Amino acid sequence: MVRILLCPLLIGIGCVMAGVFGILHNQISYTVSPDYFHEFKYLQFDLDPALPGRLGAAIVGWNSSWWMGIFIGMLIVPFGCLIPGTKPFVFGVVRSYVAVSLTAFIIGLTALMIAYLSIRPETVGEIVRFGHPITHPFEFALAGTMHNFSYLGGVLGIITGIIWIARERSAATLERNR
Repeated sequence: MVRILLCPLLIGIGCVMAGVFGILHNQISYTVSPDYFHEFKYLQFDLDPALPGRLGAAIVGWNSSWWMGIFIGMLIVPFGCLIPGTKPFVFGVVRSYVAVSLTAFIIGLTALMIAYLSIRPETVGEIVRFGHPITHPFEFALAGTMHNFSYLGGVLGIITGIIWIARERSAATLERNR
């Protein structure tokens, strides 16, 4: 019964962790391409153009990722119920969320590095968003690549998180059988 009551709280924790991930992720993206935000995401999220750049990037990061916590939590929390004991269940789910975040971060950063090494500024054509050409299309393409692959990393991170929970369950079962 306690676990059922903890499920919404754990999904809420997943939403906060996903939102914080988005805020931090976008600080890196903003460093790579401020245009990605000022010429695209600010318009997409209807933000005031006078908003300081990194604050706007943080707002976009939160708004574009907190909801992933619902999706991730709806998949991770039921698997977490396999971990015996209430306290190990809660901490196992939270550690699994960390595994999801780290996987998404590593994949996003890897994609950024690969894009940086494989995309040449002279090969990037004109990029137009909301009817306006992007001022620095090479950097925009790099930030966009990192952004898109981080979502893929989130999906793959769910697999990592489930594997983490399976390891936690196995360890708890071994400990209990000693």
